[in-house]
Amino acid sequence: MKNAKALVGLHAMLVLYSLSSICGKLAAGFPFLSPGFIACYGGMIALLGVYALGWQQVIKRLPLTFAYANRAVTVAWGIVWGAVFFGEPVTAGKLVGALIVLAGVALYATSGDDAQGEGTSESASRDGGRSGA
Repeated sequence: MKNAKALVGLHAMLVLYSLSSICGKLAAGFPFLSPGFIACYGGMIALLGVYALGWQQVIKRLPLTFAYANRAVTVAWGIVWGAVFFGEPVTAGKLVGALIVLAGVALYATSGDDAQGEGTSESASRDGGRSGA
C-alpha cells in the first residue's frame, strides 16, 4: 500500500477544496468589495492556492483518472459543511445522492483494471522493445 500517503493527501486536498466553497458562500453575504467580502474571497483564493499546489503533488503519485474520480467526494463534504456552517437540512434525497456518488467512487477505485497503475508500467512496457532499436 505504497500509495496510502498519496491517497490521504488526495483526500486532505479535497477537504481543502470543499472548504473554499464555504468562503465563497460567506462572501455572498457581504456587500461587494467590503472588508468582509474581500476577507472571505481572500480566504477562498488562499485555500484554492494551497489546493492547487497539493493537487500537483498528488497527481505525481496517483493516476489522474483515479484522483479526478475521487473529487466527487466533495459532494458529501458540501452536505456536511452546509449542515454544520449554514444550518442547511440534510434530506433523504441528499443522503441518497451522496451515497450514490460515494459508491461510484468506491467502485471505480476497486475496479481492478489499470486505474491504479495507469501511465506507469504500461508506458514503460510499450516503449520497452523500441527504445534500444
